[in-house]
Amino acid sequence: MSTDERPGRIAATYDTIATDYAESLRDELGGKPLDRALLAAVVEMCDHGTIADLGCGPGHVTRHLASIGADALGIDISPAMIAIAEHDAPDVRFEVASMTDLALPDESLGGVVMFYSIIHLSPGERARAFSEVHRVLRSGGIALVAFHIRSEEFAPGETNHMHTWFGHSVDIDGYFLEPEQVIDEIADAGLDVVSVTTRLPHPGIEVASERAYVLAQKPGPTTEP
Repeated sequence: MSTDERPGRIAATYDTIATDYAESLRDELGGKPLDRALLAAVVEMCDHGTIADLGCGPGHVTRHLASIGADALGIDISPAMIAIAEHDAPDVRFEVASMTDLALPDESLGGVVMFYSIIHLSPGERARAFSEVHRVLRSGGIALVAFHIRSEEFAPGETNHMHTWFGHSVDIDGYFLEPEQVIDEIADAGLDVVSVTTRLPHPGIEVASERAYVLAQKPGPTTEP
């Protein structure tokens, strides 16, 4: 697949699985206390600045951010996902856009959340996405990036060529990533890494893969008193 074809293929895949994906993940944060704690930390650290959920899918993370006091904005490349998100949360803002080419002004956000939304991006695409995150974050802004490290079938650095997903025929790659690689990519974009957390999967409620969460900050004045 060429670089030019990839965004359209990703959008088409998520359009195809949107309804089943949304139904499966709608309430998943209820069983993930660490995820909720990290999202709460982002909201507190952003000091009420707008937080964009990049690759928001059906908007369940965006809705959670709004429910805990954030000025939340959901962005996804899939129109079908955004349609579901808008239906489920009509009072929350959502937009169709690519995280590698955001239609947002420079330094317009207090925070960014990327929950497993980099898993289909090549190294070059991740570099562009993290560069966009740096551009749209204000000084002191926070980014939280979550991704898969490994599973029983795949080691860090390997690619899952996905042909069936949520019962639908698809053609998309998913990447398992070394934390050190993503940390370096985030740092290369100009963000300071604040913390790195890894955890094992919650049995029965999510894909059986080890996960990483990288919390980073754009250099500049902090919002602390």
